[in-house]
Amino acid sequence: MDKPALKNAMKLFAKFGSIKSRSMFGGFGIFCDDTMFVLVVENQLHLRAGKENETLLKQQGLEPYVYKKRGFPVVTKYFAIPKEWWDDEEKLLSEAKYALEVAKRDRAEKNRTSPTRLKDLPNLRLATERMLKKAGITSPADLQQQGAVNAYKALLSAHEKELSLELLWSLEGAITGKHWSVVPPQRRQELLQHLEN
Repeated sequence: MDKPALKNAMKLFAKFGSIKSRSMFGGFGIFCDDTMFVLVVENQLHLRAGKENETLLKQQGLEPYVYKKRGFPVVTKYFAIPKEWWDDEEKLLSEAKYALEVAKRDRAEKNRTSPTRLKDLPNLRLATERMLKKAGITSPADLQQQGAVNAYKALLSAHEKELSLELLWSLEGAITGKHWSVVPPQRRQELLQHLEN
């Protein structure tokens, strides 16, 4: 199980802010606030790489984590750290802090370059884009204007089948630029109240 490395990492990185974890890529992603910067798979810690630190990590002999998606290998931006880094807390903290900065910069950059297609928004896939288009929502601007609740209601009336509440959280996340699982419980309650009105 991933637990020892996960627990140790979460305790160690608590210095950076609000630390949470959730299932990602067959392991667990570690998030500081809403930004994922660490991946733990099979008790192995991986740090987020970007333009600034990828070369440095490769020079130190680190390898990116590769997982299978529909049978095809996908190379992630998360590099496995050597076991000896656990013995050098200062080095591990320093590298993790840098990984967090890189992840935050990449996220800000991604938010600046606004997507033109619905499927390019967080949480949304091509199938969701098609559903939204059928419901009359054809662009990210349309979705923003409608809001999560109205978009969800439009989907309900355009499609015969039952839709999960996860789709409502996904729409809210798409609008606010975050993964659906980090939509706060208080916000979820507000969305449900609007849905019932």
